Amino acid sequence: MSDTINSKAASVRFEQVSKRYGADVLAVDNISLDIEPSTLVTLLGPSGCGKTTTLRMIAGLEIATGGRILIGDKDVTKLPATDRDVSMVFQSYALFPHMSVLENVSYGLSYSGFNKTETRDRAMAGLDIVGLGAYASRLPSELSGGQQQRVAVARALVLEPQVLLFDEPLSNLDAKLRRQVREEIREIQQGLGLTVVYVTHDQEEALAVSDRIIVMRNAAIAQEGAPRELFEAPTNAFVADFIGEANLIPCQIDSVTGDTANIHIGDYAHTLPARGLTPGAATVAVRPSRVQLVANPTPDMITATISKATYVGVHMEYTVDTPFGPLFAVSGEVDDPFTVGQDMGLSFSGSGPVLLPES
Repeated sequence: MSDTINSKAASVRFEQVSKRYGADVLAVDNISLDIEPSTLVTLLGPSGCGKTTTLRMIAGLEIATGGRILIGDKDVTKLPATDRDVSMVFQSYALFPHMSVLENVSYGLSYSGFNKTETRDRAMAGLDIVGLGAYASRLPSELSGGQQQRVAVARALVLEPQVLLFDEPLSNLDAKLRRQVREEIREIQQGLGLTVVYVTHDQEEALAVSDRIIVMRNAAIAQEGAPRELFEAPTNAFVADFIGEANLIPCQIDSVTGDTANIHIGDYAHTLPARGLTPGAATVAVRPSRVQLVANPTPDMITATISKATYVGVHMEYTVDTPFGPLFAVSGEVDDPFTVGQDMGLSFSGSGPVLLPES
C-alpha cells in the first residue's frame, strides 16, 4: 500500500438539515449527524429513504433547503460542488471510453493547476494505490468491471479530497467481485486515513466496510451506531428487520428483575435483557440463525411444522408454521435436513433475541 497521496481528511456535520423538492416532496427531514475524520460511515436504507440525497448534499450536487452543512470547520451549505473539497465515485463509474486509464485518472488533475509531469506522477501514484499501475495505457473497455471501479476510485483519490463519497459503488458487480472490491475500498480508506461517506442499500456490504452505519427511513435517521451494535441491539422493528433480517414476534413481558425480562409467547417462556422495558406487551426480534429446531421436542418448546425447506449450499433455509404465524430459520446442518411436513420443536438461542417496544 503506497502512501504517496496524503489525506486531508475532514469531519462532516449536518445540523438539522432538510431537503425539499417543491411543496410536496420532503426528501430529507431535519437530520443531524456527525462524521469523524478518517472514518468510513455508511448511509444505509431502502430506495427513497433519503440516503442518496444526503450524499449529494455533502457533494454540493443538491443544495439544502434548511439547516447547515459543515466540512471541517467550513460552512458549505450554499456552496456549489466546485467549491467543496470532495470527490465522488459514482455507481456508473463515469469513465471516458475514448481515454486511456491514465488519461481518465489525470483528467481532474489537469484542471487543478498541476503541470504535465506532476499530473502524470500523481495519476500513476493513484493507479499504484489501487493496484492498476500496469494498466495505465489500456482503455476502460479492456478492463473488468472491478478494475473499472478501481480506476474511478483512483481518479477520486488523486484530487486529495477532504471527503470521498461513494454512491452505490458495487451495485453493477457480481457477488464475488463485490466482496473483493469492498475489501479493497476498505483497505484503501484505512491505509490512507480517508473520510469516506458510503451509500448502499445492501446490509451485508454496510456491515462489512463501515466504522459506523446511519440507517435511514422515510427521509429521517432510524438509528446509527457501529455495525455490531445495530445488528445485535436494534432499537426498533424497522432496523431489526432491515439489518440482517429478523422474525418479529409479539410477546408479553411478565416480569423484570434487574435488567432481565421474563417473557412468554403463548406457552413458551424465555428470558432476555429487558433493555429498559417494563411488564406488558412487547415485540421480540429473533434472527433466523437464532431459531433452534429439533426433531424430538420437549414439552416446553413451541410446536412447529416445516412448510418450506430450501438448500442454498452452505446452509438450509426453512419456513416453519407456528401457532403465532410463520417463522424463518436457517441451519448449518445440510447433510441430514428436515423435510416439508415434518413436525418439530422450536425454541430460541439463549443469546441473540432482542426485546423491542410493541410494534
